Amino acid sequence: MEVRKKIAALTQEELAEAMEVSRQTVYKWEHDLANPELSKLEKLIKTLNISFDDLLK
Repeated sequence: MEVRKKIAALTQEELAEAMEVSRQTVYKWEHDLANPELSKLEKLIKTLNISFDDLLK
């Protein structure tokens, strides 16, 4: 499944809560205004149940 579809299944608020960040942070990630910290990438991969390669696509 594509990463976008998995992300679309969550609201910004739900993803923010799971990632322990603000909704504004998720917005910035989605709009390429900021990138997740390296320490958040592993949690993002686990939360979305995707591979690192899928995340980078």
